[in-house]
Amino acid sequence: MSWTGFLKRKARNWRKDESGATAVEFAMIAVPFFYLVFSIIEVGSVLFTNTLMENAVLENSRQIRTGAAQESGLTLEQFRAAVCDDINLMADCDRLEIDVQVFDGFIGLDYSTPLTDDNDLDTSGFGFDAGDAGDIVLVRLFYKWPLILPTFSSGFANLKDNQRLLTAATVFRNEPFDD
Repeated sequence: MSWTGFLKRKARNWRKDESGATAVEFAMIAVPFFYLVFSIIEVGSVLFTNTLMENAVLENSRQIRTGAAQESGLTLEQFRAAVCDDINLMADCDRLEIDVQVFDGFIGLDYSTPLTDDNDLDTSGFGFDAGDAGDIVLVRLFYKWPLILPTFSSGFANLKDNQRLLTAATVFRNEPFDD
């Protein structure tokens, strides 16, 4: 057997061998693929938690609207515990902020997100006032969701320290429960 014949045969066999092609192709797309999968999971988790918060604010503010909170002397801590029971599947209640305020009318209602100059939640004006019969009440929940994927979260984060602020709110007029 000649040396050139041996090299030609090896070259021919090498060109036909595709045993590692799939592994190489997957290695080229694995990082973007898993990044996309984890990004979808993170966005889904954020949206699911926000949906839980929306449901929690509607369900628990009903106590305020009907006068049950006023009659029982419901405190912020009790209201927080009730809300946390509804969102604890996905959320850590230590990151939850609650604001319940009474307003004179629907026209002057300010439900904008209070942020500080360094892009953090400003809780200095927060309180818990369930109001009286016929009062207009705004109930807001704020949750600081820590984002996991660093490069994805640069466009998704709206707070400092790589966090996304989730909000849920409802406004209503208390029922005439004094009668």
